[in-house]
Amino acid sequence: MGIANRGDYDLKQHMKFSGESLEYLKEDGSKIIPYVIEPSIGLDRLLFALLIDAFAIEQLPNNEERVLLKLNKKIAPYQLAILPLMKKQSEQAKKIFEDLLVHTNLRITYDESGSIGKRYRRQDAIGTPYCITIDFDTELKQTVTIRNRDTMKQDIIAIDEIEKYFKLANI
Repeated sequence: MGIANRGDYDLKQHMKFSGESLEYLKEDGSKIIPYVIEPSIGLDRLLFALLIDAFAIEQLPNNEERVLLKLNKKIAPYQLAILPLMKKQSEQAKKIFEDLLVHTNLRITYDESGSIGKRYRRQDAIGTPYCITIDFDTELKQTVTIRNRDTMKQDIIAIDEIEKYFKLANI
Protein backbone atom coordinates (compact mmCIF):
# COMPACT_ATOMS: atom_id res chain seq x y z
CA MET A 1 0.00 0.00 0.00
CA GLY A 2 1.11 3.51 -0.68
CA ILE A 3 0.18 6.84 -2.14
CA ALA A 4 1.82 8.45 -5.15
CA ASN A 5 1.76 12.24 -4.96
CA ARG A 6 2.17 13.14 -8.63
CA GLY A 7 1.83 16.88 -8.11
CA ASP A 8 0.71 18.64 -11.30
CA TYR A 9 3.19 16.77 -13.54
CA ASP A 10 0.67 14.38 -15.16
CA LEU A 11 -1.85 17.10 -16.00
CA LYS A 12 0.84 19.43 -17.36
CA GLN A 13 2.12 16.65 -19.62
CA HIS A 14 -1.41 15.89 -20.82
CA MET A 15 -1.98 19.59 -21.54
CA LYS A 16 1.34 19.81 -23.38
CA PHE A 17 0.64 16.91 -25.74
CA SER A 18 -3.14 17.27 -26.15
CA GLY A 19 -3.24 21.05 -26.44
CA GLU A 20 -6.24 20.99 -24.10
CA SER A 21 -6.34 23.14 -20.95
CA LEU A 22 -6.94 21.27 -17.70
CA GLU A 23 -6.64 24.36 -15.55
CA TYR A 24 -9.19 24.93 -12.81
CA LEU A 25 -10.74 28.39 -12.53
CA LYS A 26 -11.00 29.55 -8.92
CA GLU A 27 -13.72 31.90 -7.65
CA ASP A 28 -11.27 34.82 -7.61
CA GLY A 29 -10.55 34.32 -11.34
CA SER A 30 -7.09 32.82 -10.93
CA LYS A 31 -6.23 29.51 -12.58
CA ILE A 32 -4.50 26.51 -11.04
CA ILE A 33 -3.51 23.07 -12.23
CA PRO A 34 -4.75 20.55 -9.65
CA TYR A 35 -2.36 18.09 -8.06
CA VAL A 36 -2.92 14.40 -8.67
CA ILE A 37 -2.74 11.98 -5.76
CA GLU A 38 -2.97 8.28 -6.57
CA PRO A 39 -3.91 6.21 -3.53
CA SER A 40 -3.17 2.53 -3.83
CA ILE A 41 -5.87 -0.08 -3.97
CA GLY A 42 -7.17 -1.26 -0.64
CA LEU A 43 -8.18 0.30 2.61
CA ASP A 44 -6.29 3.54 1.92
CA ARG A 45 -8.49 4.34 -1.06
CA LEU A 46 -11.67 3.62 0.87
CA LEU A 47 -10.65 5.84 3.79
CA PHE A 48 -9.46 8.59 1.46
CA ALA A 49 -12.85 8.57 -0.32
CA LEU A 50 -14.65 8.63 3.02
CA LEU A 51 -12.64 11.63 4.22
CA ILE A 52 -13.08 13.54 0.95
CA ASP A 53 -16.83 12.93 1.08
CA ALA A 54 -17.09 14.09 4.70
CA PHE A 55 -14.84 17.18 4.42
CA ALA A 56 -16.60 20.53 4.13
CA ILE A 57 -15.81 24.21 4.50
CA GLU A 58 -18.76 26.41 5.37
CA GLN A 59 -18.89 30.17 5.06
CA LEU A 60 -20.27 31.70 8.26
CA PRO A 61 -22.34 34.92 8.35
CA ASN A 62 -19.35 36.83 9.84
CA ASN A 63 -17.24 35.86 6.76
CA GLU A 64 -15.23 33.30 8.74
CA GLU A 65 -14.81 29.79 7.42
CA ARG A 66 -15.77 26.71 9.41
CA VAL A 67 -13.90 23.51 8.56
CA LEU A 68 -15.81 20.39 9.43
CA LEU A 69 -15.69 16.68 8.92
CA LYS A 70 -19.28 15.49 8.49
CA LEU A 71 -18.59 11.91 9.44
CA ASN A 72 -21.54 9.69 10.21
CA LYS A 73 -22.05 9.79 13.97
CA LYS A 74 -21.55 6.02 14.23
CA ILE A 75 -18.00 6.18 12.81
CA ALA A 76 -16.81 9.53 14.17
CA PRO A 77 -13.72 9.14 16.38
CA TYR A 78 -15.67 10.84 19.18
CA GLN A 79 -19.44 11.02 19.27
CA LEU A 80 -19.53 13.61 22.01
CA ALA A 81 -17.26 16.27 23.52
CA ILE A 82 -17.69 17.69 27.01
CA LEU A 83 -16.73 21.39 27.09
CA PRO A 84 -16.89 23.46 30.28
CA LEU A 85 -17.49 27.10 29.36
CA MET A 86 -15.08 28.27 32.07
CA LYS A 87 -12.39 26.41 34.01
CA LYS A 88 -14.37 26.90 37.23
CA GLN A 89 -17.03 24.58 35.78
CA SER A 90 -14.46 21.81 35.25
CA GLU A 91 -15.48 19.80 38.33
CA GLN A 92 -19.10 19.46 37.23
CA ALA A 93 -18.03 18.87 33.62
CA LYS A 94 -15.70 16.05 34.67
CA LYS A 95 -18.50 14.46 36.72
CA ILE A 96 -20.82 14.50 33.69
CA PHE A 97 -17.98 13.14 31.53
CA GLU A 98 -17.28 10.27 33.96
CA ASP A 99 -20.99 9.45 34.41
CA LEU A 100 -21.48 9.21 30.64
CA LEU A 101 -18.37 7.03 30.27
CA VAL A 102 -19.75 4.62 32.88
CA HIS A 103 -23.41 4.58 31.81
CA THR A 104 -23.22 4.77 28.00
CA ASN A 105 -21.26 3.26 25.14
CA LEU A 106 -20.51 6.67 23.66
CA ARG A 107 -17.00 7.64 22.58
CA ILE A 108 -16.43 10.84 24.53
CA THR A 109 -13.65 13.40 24.81
CA TYR A 110 -13.12 16.23 27.27
CA ASP A 111 -11.64 19.62 26.34
CA GLU A 112 -11.16 22.71 28.50
CA SER A 113 -8.30 24.47 26.71
CA GLY A 114 -8.91 27.66 24.73
CA SER A 115 -12.05 29.66 24.08
CA ILE A 116 -15.35 27.85 23.64
CA GLY A 117 -15.45 28.92 19.98
CA LYS A 118 -12.04 27.40 19.29
CA ARG A 119 -13.04 24.19 21.07
CA TYR A 120 -16.21 23.95 18.96
CA ARG A 121 -14.10 24.45 15.80
CA ARG A 122 -11.63 21.75 16.88
CA GLN A 123 -14.46 19.28 17.42
CA ASP A 124 -16.07 20.25 14.08
CA ALA A 125 -12.77 19.63 12.29
CA ILE A 126 -12.33 16.11 13.72
CA GLY A 127 -15.95 15.11 13.09
CA THR A 128 -17.44 15.11 16.61
CA PRO A 129 -21.22 15.31 15.98
CA TYR A 130 -22.26 16.68 19.40
CA CYS A 131 -20.76 18.94 22.06
CA ILE A 132 -22.11 19.35 25.58
CA THR A 133 -21.34 22.75 27.08
CA ILE A 134 -21.36 23.10 30.84
CA ASP A 135 -22.20 26.76 31.47
CA PHE A 136 -23.41 29.15 34.16
CA ASP A 137 -26.91 27.59 34.23
CA THR A 138 -25.59 24.07 34.75
CA GLU A 139 -25.14 24.42 38.49
CA LEU A 140 -28.18 26.65 39.07
CA LYS A 141 -30.73 24.94 36.82
CA GLN A 142 -29.05 21.52 36.37
CA THR A 143 -29.07 21.95 32.58
CA VAL A 144 -26.48 21.66 29.81
CA THR A 145 -26.37 22.93 26.24
CA ILE A 146 -26.01 20.32 23.50
CA ARG A 147 -24.72 21.61 20.15
CA ASN A 148 -25.16 19.72 16.88
CA ARG A 149 -22.10 19.86 14.57
CA ASP A 150 -24.03 19.92 11.28
CA THR A 151 -26.77 22.41 12.14
CA MET A 152 -25.01 24.31 14.97
CA LYS A 153 -28.44 24.14 16.67
CA GLN A 154 -28.28 24.20 20.45
CA ASP A 155 -30.67 22.40 22.78
CA ILE A 156 -30.82 23.07 26.50
CA ILE A 157 -31.69 19.94 28.43
CA ALA A 158 -31.66 18.70 32.02
CA ILE A 159 -28.51 16.85 33.09
CA ASP A 160 -30.56 13.77 33.99
CA GLU A 161 -31.96 13.69 30.41
CA ILE A 162 -28.57 13.52 28.63
CA GLU A 163 -28.54 9.72 28.22
CA LYS A 164 -32.13 9.73 26.93
CA TYR A 165 -31.28 12.54 24.48
CA PHE A 166 -28.51 10.50 22.88
CA LYS A 167 -30.58 7.31 22.78
CA LEU A 168 -33.19 9.28 20.82
CA ALA A 169 -30.42 10.70 18.60
CA ASN A 170 -29.57 7.06 17.80
CA ILE A 171 -25.89 7.11 18.67
